[in-house]
Amino acid sequence: MKKLSSIMLVSVLGFFFLAVSSNTPAAELAHAKDGSGVCGYKDTPKLPWYGWLVHDCDRPAPKRVNPGPAPAPAPVPSDAIVLFDGKDLSQWQTNTWKVVDGCIEAVSGSLISKQEFGNCQVHVEWMCPANFETTWGNRGNNGVMLMGLYEIQIFDSYNEKLYPDGQAAAIYGQKPPMVNACRKPGEWQSFDIAFTAPVFDGDKFVLPARVTIFHNGVLAHVNEEIHGETGHRIVAQYKQKISKGPLRFAGHHCPVRFRNIWVRPF
Repeated sequence: MKKLSSIMLVSVLGFFFLAVSSNTPAAELAHAKDGSGVCGYKDTPKLPWYGWLVHDCDRPAPKRVNPGPAPAPAPVPSDAIVLFDGKDLSQWQTNTWKVVDGCIEAVSGSLISKQEFGNCQVHVEWMCPANFETTWGNRGNNGVMLMGLYEIQIFDSYNEKLYPDGQAAAIYGQKPPMVNACRKPGEWQSFDIAFTAPVFDGDKFVLPARVTIFHNGVLAHVNEEIHGETGHRIVAQYKQKISKGPLRFAGHHCPVRFRNIWVRPF
């Protein structure tokens, strides 16, 4: 199994996880032993819920499913809170992201909503750039951060072979989607997420967060438990005892585009 040195890892992925973790331990990138070309790690801690290592390159990859052609933007329910209507970023905190051709284009840093949400339905439409020269680990890299803490990964998993718990629609660092329903870069994709927030009694943990996710209309997770806050190369745990937080998109210097973003609290 060929491995890249830790120096190479930094040059390839140094900015890839900058927004996720500022104290990532030294690491070596590994390739799956089955010859599939999937890249990941073999020096990370084991996920106690699943038995695989965090970002394990040997974890089974979800099978591919063709979701069909990209549809027109989805209709917006009458009771939805619209966070982006194609015009401006007035619903978001100060940021460096841009509005281009009626879409939000990611730059660097995070895009954070002014409003906070707990239990909610989230609709997001996104598109990886069709022609973007970068390292393999940054192609289409972004993420929907529920409550600003729990990431549903955005990535070009149509082309790239990233560790399964880091591919598109994964609960990042925890659970891959049931299937890979990615469309080609340059085509619009969608997430429809039903999220229930974790429950705390003061500082006491009571119930975990859970998600049901449709990726391009295809079921990716069903009432799946979220085991804690998103991190890179670490086992997730609940640190912040909160019941609401902003919707956050985690940019990684890749011009992923977004449109038609809305939330329905419940």
